[in-house]
Order: sequence, then C-alpha cells, then structure tokens
Amino acid sequence: MALQSPKDTRPGTADLDNPLYYLENMETVIGWVQSHHADLLTGEEQDRLSAFRELSVPARALLTRMVMRTGELFRAEKLHYPELGVPESEALEELVAGNWLDTSPVLTIDQLFRLYTLGELRPVFAGALHDAGWPKTLPKGRMLEALRPSFPDVCPLADWLGKQMPPVVCINHMALFDRVRLMFFGNLRQSWSDFVLVELGHQRYEPVTFTPDSRAFQSRTEVDLYLAMHQCREWLDEGVPAREVWPEVPAPSDNAWLTSRRDRLLLELGRQAERQGDRELALQAFGASGHREARLKQLRLLERMKRHREAWTIAARWQAQPLSDAEAQGLARILKRLASRLGKPMPPTSAHPSIQEFTLTLPKPALGSVEFAVQQHLWQDDAPVFYVENTLINGLFGLLCWQTIFESVPGAFFHPFHVGPADLTREDFVGRRQASFDQCITRLHDGSYRHRILANYLAKQDTTNPFVTWPVINEELLNLALDCIPAEDLECLFRRLMLNIREHRSGFPDLIRFFPGNTTPDKRYEMIEVKGPGDRLQDHQMRWLEFFAGEGISASVCYVRWLGNRVME
Repeated sequence: MALQSPKDTRPGTADLDNPLYYLENMETVIGWVQSHHADLLTGEEQDRLSAFRELSVPARALLTRMVMRTGELFRAEKLHYPELGVPESEALEELVAGNWLDTSPVLTIDQLFRLYTLGELRPVFAGALHDAGWPKTLPKGRMLEALRPSFPDVCPLADWLGKQMPPVVCINHMALFDRVRLMFFGNLRQSWSDFVLVELGHQRYEPVTFTPDSRAFQSRTEVDLYLAMHQCREWLDEGVPAREVWPEVPAPSDNAWLTSRRDRLLLELGRQAERQGDRELALQAFGASGHREARLKQLRLLERMKRHREAWTIAARWQAQPLSDAEAQGLARILKRLASRLGKPMPPTSAHPSIQEFTLTLPKPALGSVEFAVQQHLWQDDAPVFYVENTLINGLFGLLCWQTIFESVPGAFFHPFHVGPADLTREDFVGRRQASFDQCITRLHDGSYRHRILANYLAKQDTTNPFVTWPVINEELLNLALDCIPAEDLECLFRRLMLNIREHRSGFPDLIRFFPGNTTPDKRYEMIEVKGPGDRLQDHQMRWLEFFAGEGISASVCYVRWLGNRVME
C-alpha cells in the first residue's frame, strides 16, 4: 500500500501531573507510527495496534507499564498501580481476554530465579541441593549455578512451585512493541522510558518536516534488516561466540544508514573475535567493515600476528586515500613500525608546526578548577577571558548552519523530539547536505554570516541543538566572538569541523581571550589550553593546536605550577 504524506502535526507531550502521563505518551508513540509508518506494518500488526486503542483506560495503562519494564514475564500479584482506578486483577482479565497476555507461560530455571526471591526458592529446591551435596544456605546466584545443570527443561509455574502460586503472565506481542519502538526512535538502544516516562515539554525541539521520502525505513525489509542486526549485537553482548554470530550477520544493504549500522556491528564482532582468540575471523570482520576504526584495528592485528608484509601492502594502499586526522596519525605510527621491521624507506611525514606554550606559577585556589584560576589571573577589562572549551566554536557553527543541521533527510529524524539529527556522527553527514553547507560557508564570504548567527540566536533561544550549549553562548560572548574572530578564521575552523564531526567537536582549547581594542584583525583573540600539574595534552587536543599553528591562528598551551603551599582565597 502506498503511504500518503501525513499531516505534519506536532504531537504533544503529557503533563507529569497527570497520573496516567505514561499512557498518554505511549499513545503518542503508537499514533505517530500508525500515521507515518503504516505501510511498514502488516495488516495483523495494524489490527493489534487498533485493538490496543480499544482497550479500557486501566487495561491500556497496565499493559503500558508492563511493556516499559524489563522482560516479558511478570508476577500478577506484584503488579500494583493505584492510578489505574480499578483493581489490577480487573485490568489483567481484560488483557488476557484480548490475547495481550499469556497466563500459562513455560519458564526456564533462570526466569524462575529472576521472578522469585531467595526465601521463596529455598524450600522448593532444598531437596535438590541436598541430593547434589550443596548446602541449602547457598546465596541465590550460587544456588542457580548449582541447580542449572539438573533443570535444563522449561516448565509451567505449577510444575516449578505448585498450583497454589498466583499466576505469572507473559506479554504476547512484545515483538510488535519493539518494532514500534524502533520505527519511532530509529534505534533499539533507547528504551520506552526515554520517552514514555519523561516530560519532554520542558525542552524546545526544532520543528522538522516529516515526509515519506525523509524516512529512514522505506520498506518493511529494511526494518527486518535492522532487527536482525540488533539480534546479532545482543548475542555478542550476551557472550555468544563471534564465530556463531558471524553467519547470521545480514548481507550489505543499499540503505546507507543501515550500512553504517552494519559496519559498527562488524567492528564489534571483530573485537569480540579477537578477544576470543579467533584472529582470522577478526581480520575478516574488520576487513568487511567500513567503520573508521576497523582498518586501524585490522592493521594492528596483522602486526601482532607478524604478518608485516600484508599489513604494509594494506597500509600503503590506504595511505593514498582521504583520511581523518586520527586515521592519519594512527596510520603514520603503523607505517613507521612496519618500515623498520621490513627494511622499507620511512614514509615521508609532514612537519608538525611548533605549538606555542607558556608557564604560570599561581597560588593554588581553595575552590575552583585550574582553568578558572588561569581565567581569573589573565582577565583584564580590555582583554576579557572566557572559559569556553568546546562550546564557542561549536556554538557559532551550530547557529550559522542551524537550518542545514535540521534538514529533513532520510535517517536523520524519526520523531519530533530529536535533540539533533540521528546521523550527526556518520561519515556522510556533511556529504548528504553538502550544497546547503556550501551556502553557509558562502555567508562567511559575503558578510551575511553575522546576521544569520544573531538571527538564529534570538529566534532559537533554548531550542535544542547538538552544537549549541545554552546558556553558555550568551549575548556578550557571542558579540565579542563575532567582533574579534575574522570570517576567514571561522571558515578554517568550520571546514575542519565538518571533515569529521565525531572527532573534531572536541579538543578545543579551554579559554579564549579577546582584544576588542586591537585594530589588527588577526590579533584580536587567542585561544589557550590550560594544563595543570601532571596533566598533558591529549591527541585530539594536539591535533587542534597543530592545526591552529599551521593556519596562523593564535593559540597556546598554558602550563600551571602551584606556588608552594599557598592557597589563594
């Protein structure tokens, strides 16, 4: 069935003063999926969701509570929710009649131990423990380990604990709720509590236009593919050997968003295989993964396996391709080691620009950080200093490129409550919006960037954006930055940021000092990285500082020593 473009209505969020707020939010999730993803649901699934809406309010609320909790099995007598307004047994009867719950599930011994307390289990298994030569006083975990080999089968509750026990119920359609959760969130990492149990109204979210073409999932097959990859990841997390999971990894997809998830799955499978001693499988998984980290891991593993010539061939070929800073740094180190072992000429390395540094000896403050101490020491009325770290340059970028960041492209937004695009840290984030980002850079050339940044600052106050930290980006700081940082420098900084959003959003110096009275354009600000006693530069900080030096942007490292044992009040 063809999906019609739904009305782009903004679902509301429940007020936490409403005792059934969680049900209201669950209905928002289900309504959103029915409106925007109906063609990805089977007729039976659509009927089930419609049946959910036809349940009484207490039954819907109780089922929602159960869906939100961990697992699918629940002790009926332990379900206590006074806000239902009716006895829980009444709501349970309706759910059982509607085939939402199974009252006679079979249980493994592990499930039994999760549901019942040690005091309830000891009398039942005292005889089995005695026969096996175990003391009846074993703690619960040890008791389960001792009994598991003797009780491999699944049994109804009555066979485990007797017919007198109140029933255990099992949710019958948890897979459907998981599918709905996936289509709403775009992942299964987020739980129902990330939406259903929170009040989202305290945040402002950027309105995004949702159309069928902007959806991440264009077919049910793609949803199934995601679920299959998620199952593989769960198996790995549960300790299933990587060799057993490998055949279950789905084939590559034409969907770029799903391909990136598959690359991450293969990276993790390779890691697990290496830990489990299956090095050949690890190499195969790393080689099949397109994740940034996979190639370096493949090369390092080949080194450990003494397969230096093979590693050299791959590394030399990879060196000719575009690399991120971290990849280039890691590859250069590997090539240097391999060249030494194989008697190859050392690969040419680019000279590292010298980083400016200075030392301050200050009384140790009674309170506050070392960055605050340096800020206070350097502050002058005509040269104010701000503690900004990663907030300022990211904030200026986010304000200039706001509309581009929130473009509705496939796989970027799944619902109206995103802090930012879901593909933000993917390698193709900029490429998929290249024309729009180019327009933002053009504003730096024609001088209109200041108006765009200030206009977005005023219009978007307190609206969530992954690059803008409110209220750190205040009006004073913003105006000083726009007055003192030349457009040419902003372009350099933004272009490097866009090369690798994931890596380059961090590592900026702690402080920025402005010189608004200086008439020389490139001498009106400087950035300062602060390092206290015993602290040292991290790789990502070093890479930014070397970039600044290469581009002629004023930046330095301030090393702090404390003055004896004196404490500055």
